[in-house]
Amino acid sequence: MPKGQIVKALSGFYYVENEDGIFQCRARGIFRKRKVSPLVGDWVEFDAENRTDGYIMVLNKRKNELVRPPIANVDQAILIFSVEKPSFNPVLLDRFLVHVEANNVEPIICLSKVDLERDEEKDAMISYVEDYKKLGYEVLKTSIYIEETLKSLEPFINGKVSVFAGQSGVGKSSLLNALKPGINIETNEISKSLGRGKHTTRHVELISLNGGGYVADTPGFSSLDFIDFKAEDLSLYFPEMRQRINDCKFRQCTHVNEPGCAVKDAFNKGEIAPHRYTHYVEFLDEIKKQKRRY
Repeated sequence: MPKGQIVKALSGFYYVENEDGIFQCRARGIFRKRKVSPLVGDWVEFDAENRTDGYIMVLNKRKNELVRPPIANVDQAILIFSVEKPSFNPVLLDRFLVHVEANNVEPIICLSKVDLERDEEKDAMISYVEDYKKLGYEVLKTSIYIEETLKSLEPFINGKVSVFAGQSGVGKSSLLNALKPGINIETNEISKSLGRGKHTTRHVELISLNGGGYVADTPGFSSLDFIDFKAEDLSLYFPEMRQRINDCKFRQCTHVNEPGCAVKDAFNKGEIAPHRYTHYVEFLDEIKKQKRRY
């Protein structure tokens, strides 16, 4: 059977690409019985009499998988957050980082719309950028109106499968349009009443890049839950905590009230950024409340 990679999923159809082109396929019913759905990014084996009437027969093993956005086998996640319209949201960024870390996907932080950055916000943004760089995260600044910023992104995405993710309105689709002129992905202005963007991308699709590799444009969203997370695992997804947890006095330390906590000690010494620790405590509380609820 021929093999290929799913590059688009839309209305129950899966578009599988290989060296012979793109084949429109449906998933066999056996996947529903196994409660496994094919995802964009999956490598599959398929049977097709022609280019518009095929069936996915085998799903190959995934190296990773994201739920929101639904995509598999990505090399990295480009987390796009605008400095303005909508305003930079560090809480949401940390939620994204936790989810990406939990799925063993390499994150890259991309600050978009830097041409809109106001002078009174620059000091705060510099502080945030330095905090994330100290943790080992790559931080890029982009604007679709500043060509050199677009070129600075290219070495990070060429030859890889990347997923663009971030809340609605931060400019994911606009950035893709600028990186590959001619694809004309739909964009919308920010809603003045809601202060956030409207959803313009309605499906996940891998878009081939001129320099090789793929970028996935994904539906925007504004929140991520922690339903599948365990409270004792949360600190593993904060690099500054992960490197210290073995020095805590107690195993499965939650780094909140326990004595002899190496993480809390580092925070008190100023070695962990206040906003990162605050977000950790908020996320931990949310996980505990969800457990009680369910």
